[in-house]
Amino acid sequence: MAVLKVIEVLANSDKSWEDATKKAVAHASKSVKNIRSVYVQEQSASVKDGDVTEFRVNVKLTFEVK
Repeated sequence: MAVLKVIEVLANSDKSWEDATKKAVAHASKSVKNIRSVYVQEQSASVKDGDVTEFRVNVKLTFEVK
């Protein structure tokens, strides 16, 4: 039986929501091991002068506790 834990992580990118999600996983994996999945809970963006300047994601990461 595996024991799993879920944490919430916020990340941003100037490229895309997908890039922001990848950054969240990459940064979290520096200190959290055994990440199994990522669930994008919320997406938002910053707009300046009619252009999107930043993509933001709120994700839930699931990892195994050993």
